[in-house]
Amino acid sequence: MGKIRVLFICIHNSARSQMAEALLNDIASDRFEVESAGIEPGKLNPLAVESMQEIGIDISNKTTKSVFDLHSHAKTYDYIITVCSQAQGQRCPNFPSPAKRLSWEFNDPSSFSGSWEDKLKATGKIRDSIKEKIKAFLLDQSN
Repeated sequence: MGKIRVLFICIHNSARSQMAEALLNDIASDRFEVESAGIEPGKLNPLAVESMQEIGIDISNKTTKSVFDLHSHAKTYDYIITVCSQAQGQRCPNFPSPAKRLSWEFNDPSSFSGSWEDKLKATGKIRDSIKEKIKAFLLDQSN
């Protein structure tokens, strides 16, 4: 049996979806093939990079990708998980596979204000929330 294919999507593919991809790969790359993409791909958020480095995961060499590029290549997934708001997630294309769509809403680190340390702490909370959601997802997969 092949790996379960998962695509994480957010607006810019700069923080939340990148962290989700890296976390699921870190925890269960033996069972999952994971990608991430954005509706309007931007630049990798340095807060996400530093936040992931805090837990020993390096995403500094990742690049942002467009969900529409993946769609145009007719890629298929078992799960498409949006990590932005549901309204933003509605802008995603429908992929040509029987993918199950899930919506996990997390705040966007690019919207945080305050000092670098304040924003990094808030980003770490998002990272940890994503990790907990992934752990719950993995438990559902084993049932």
